[in-house]
Amino acid sequence: MAQTENPETSTAVASPAGQDKPAIAVVIPIYNAAPHLAETLRSLQNQSLSNWELIAVDDGSTDDSCAIVTRLCGDDPRVHLVSQPNAGVSMARNRGVACSRAPLIAFLDADDLWHPDKLRLHVEHHRHHGEVGVSFARVEFLSPEGALTGLLAALPRASYRPVDFLCENPTNTTSNWVLRREVFSAVGGFVSDMSYSEDLEWLLRVACDGRWRIAGLPQVLTYYRTSAGGLSSSLQRMEQGWLRLITEARGYAPELVRRHFATAQAIHLRYLARRSLRLGGTPAVGTDFMLRSLRSDWRLLLRQPRRTVLTSLAVFARQLLAPCRRLGGPHSKARS
Repeated sequence: MAQTENPETSTAVASPAGQDKPAIAVVIPIYNAAPHLAETLRSLQNQSLSNWELIAVDDGSTDDSCAIVTRLCGDDPRVHLVSQPNAGVSMARNRGVACSRAPLIAFLDADDLWHPDKLRLHVEHHRHHGEVGVSFARVEFLSPEGALTGLLAALPRASYRPVDFLCENPTNTTSNWVLRREVFSAVGGFVSDMSYSEDLEWLLRVACDGRWRIAGLPQVLTYYRTSAGGLSSSLQRMEQGWLRLITEARGYAPELVRRHFATAQAIHLRYLARRSLRLGGTPAVGTDFMLRSLRSDWRLLLRQPRRTVLTSLAVFARQLLAPCRRLGGPHSKARS
């Protein structure tokens, strides 16, 4: 039977009788995830590598998420359901790691999916590359309904520098990660009160530590579900989360932040402007992000001209056309 823990009990998970130590632990933070959770759990159950343990951390859900875990995994001794009062995604992931016992750890968000060979390929990669502390793969984006879009993230590189995590998001999502337990123990867990950019901050900490390589696998192994909601309010929270990352980074990499802050901020604000376009947010919001991006470092026009120019043109054109839409002009019809 799947083991269930009370939030007041010990975080140690006992090994079921006769079961070998798992090769990898999968941590799924769950908060009101009922619409997609069953599909996510099935993508784990369908893995070609079967020697895994699942720590499903229910973070105070008020829907039937726990019932879904129990229904799908109730007779699986590899599955451990942990419940806690709502404390946020970072605390849930940290709790999941504390409750696990495998030497490798993978995170999976409750609405994302994995290729059937995801765990097997990562475990093999870590077995043959002892210097790699964190691995990830290429991502394909899903529609909010879960359909494949054909849109792929950039091809991962063999190694990364600290500045890469200050300026960009190479891994796209924590659902993409596999890491060594010793790395998590050495650098610490996620900052407990961060809910945005907490993943980048953790990777930046690992990169600045310098003892392990962060490396990408070329295969598409993770399917990331895009969100249909969360317009300007979530964009503002994302910006505040990134600024919190900067505050944290100044504590352990002050020179890195000093040298690259302007460019990193420009890139992040440009990303928020692009995201505003995709989500159909208020034109003024995207314009504000893009103008502040260029003020932070206008040289982005020279360093990354294609993405910067195209985003600027799209954002500013949308702002200029906004009065026509309000007047019911030829551009007022929404796209299907």
